[in-house]
Amino acid sequence: MNQENQLQNRIAVIDKEVTWDKTQVIMSKTNAFGIIEYANEVFVDVSGYEDYELMGQPHNIIRHPDMPKVIFKVLWENLKQGKNFHAIVKNLAKSGRYYWVITDFEIARDENGVIVNYFGRRQSVPQEVISLHIEPLYKKLLQIEAASGVEFSEKYLIGFLEEKKRSYVEYIKELIYEHEKAQSKFANYEIKAEDEEEERGFFSRLFGR
Repeated sequence: MNQENQLQNRIAVIDKEVTWDKTQVIMSKTNAFGIIEYANEVFVDVSGYEDYELMGQPHNIIRHPDMPKVIFKVLWENLKQGKNFHAIVKNLAKSGRYYWVITDFEIARDENGVIVNYFGRRQSVPQEVISLHIEPLYKKLLQIEAASGVEFSEKYLIGFLEEKKRSYVEYIKELIYEHEKAQSKFANYEIKAEDEEEERGFFSRLFGR
């Protein structure tokens, strides 16, 4: 954690987005503790780090200060239980600029069933989804964390999602689907947020797998 804080203190945060090919998929492999063991060329290009700078570093080397801690808390709780988790995340490039992605993971286990690696895929998120929904929510969670801590940030997130009658994953799925529907790209695609098979199909289509 000290290493992360020292790194972020060295980087001057710039409120400008990284220019990158948003049709590409950012890929990485970490060990069970989130230490980077592989980063594809897209990751290198978008983050601004050379591959040798990323190897052996904690994945939170790219954590942006605008991200609420509670999102990573929930993400890691799910991954450690062997459950995939789709999250919308604002990342910090080496230049100080930002880039938004949605996550997808494959979890690798050894012969004893112990988690040994996480394979992460990340794709871009529609700007309208971020501006209209994600940024306001994350700003509120950050304010609560600053005033009352992560515990109450999580309580607020739970209440927010209960009001929506959605899990976090269902909520972001619906946001992206509604955006796509508005863009008339998937006019005949019917959403069923409670259907597990439908959920897998949706994110498989999103990540091309």
